[in-house]
Amino acid sequence: MAKKKTKFMCQSCGYESPKWMGRCPGCGEWNQMVEEVEITGKGRKGSLSPSSDEAGAKATPITTIETENEPRVETKLKEFNRVLGGGVVPGSLVLIGGDPGIGKSTLLLQVSSQLAGTDRKVLYISGEESVKQTKLRADRLNVSSPSLYIYAETNLEFIHQTISDLSPDFVVVDSIQTVYHPEVTSAPGSVSQVRECTAELMKIAKTKGIAIFIVGHVTKEGAIAGPRLLEHMVDTVLYFEGERHHTYRILRAVKNRFGSTNEIGIFEMKEFGLDEVENPSEIFLEERSKGTSGSTVVASMEGTRPVLVEIQALISPTSYGNPRRMATGIDHNRVSLLMAVLEKRVGLLLQNQDAYLKVAGGVKLDEPAIDLAIAVSIASSFRDQPTRPADCIIGEVGLTGEVRRVSRIEQRVQEAAKLGFTRVLIPDRNIGGWKVPEGIQLIGVATVEEALQQAFN
Repeated sequence: MAKKKTKFMCQSCGYESPKWMGRCPGCGEWNQMVEEVEITGKGRKGSLSPSSDEAGAKATPITTIETENEPRVETKLKEFNRVLGGGVVPGSLVLIGGDPGIGKSTLLLQVSSQLAGTDRKVLYISGEESVKQTKLRADRLNVSSPSLYIYAETNLEFIHQTISDLSPDFVVVDSIQTVYHPEVTSAPGSVSQVRECTAELMKIAKTKGIAIFIVGHVTKEGAIAGPRLLEHMVDTVLYFEGERHHTYRILRAVKNRFGSTNEIGIFEMKEFGLDEVENPSEIFLEERSKGTSGSTVVASMEGTRPVLVEIQALISPTSYGNPRRMATGIDHNRVSLLMAVLEKRVGLLLQNQDAYLKVAGGVKLDEPAIDLAIAVSIASSFRDQPTRPADCIIGEVGLTGEVRRVSRIEQRVQEAAKLGFTRVLIPDRNIGGWKVPEGIQLIGVATVEEALQQAFN
């Protein structure tokens, strides 16, 4: 016989407690504990449609398992394919999160139309809009295909039945916070509902070989709403980033079981939808002010793609006892480390200076090859001496002041040559063994002090 059990669950992290508490012990958030009723015992089914062959699965030696090379399904958006690792994998579950109004539904509706244009059935499940509202948005985006089906429903039982009847190749759920499991008593969007619905969709994707995209809301801190378990359950987690009042959007993979997590895709929001940006380096450098101090250009690798971005630094005397260290797009701990290296190894007196650093364009850089460009930017602003506008600076900086070798130097230099740069400062250990593009002068440096001498001469 089924029994009802009352518990309190944190809506931020999923922490469970038998009694209500004002502050969650798991994440420290206030007023997030919500009462939920859990049905235990034999009265609650484990799934909406349990398959008869679940108990018949047996352990199999890995040497006897035969694999089938299923080709990925590519869309017309090359940037979208790049972030997914080369295309959509059949039977995968992809979670896309982002701020409200950033373009998640627009992106997935365009992708659905392109997938439907390849003679494949696509089911677009809208939990936030009616069928007519979705049609109005599709008309604005010039989306029209007889293989694209629109279904406005939030009951997971009806959704499961529709998927079984239609047998689509791709499914889009917009959004997971609006879908509810009929056997879970909590409200839609709660931790229990999101967890149960995602688990059921994962089972559908794996058993039927259907690629499913689900949209996830984000919290005010920018993380996907619901339990952290949600990101562990899915195969791929994508974040759609950007400012609502700017046209450029960045699609970033933070988890991908079928590809790299370092890839990014750049899109531009236009009147008729999202348009991919094939050369993002031009966008990040188009508003660069030449001849000003504190500005350098570095060639950073985002997955397999080299991207040229501008690093800006502002060094000014502090008016407080403790100087400030602020950074946007860069880890502020790395900034403090490089300033200590400049003070110890080069002799720059930075202990009484405020430091503000920024990566132009809203890109986040975390690879070590940007160290030398950060150091040169700081020294340029401190000395109020600009660097050459046609210089590109690449290299990792060690604690002893040495400039260390970086990977994929040839691709970085080729991207710099493509955008008109004539001189590139690189580690001296990276010189030789590869073809240098025409019109590029390579300057090998071994220490930070040597790099500053070359940058300002």
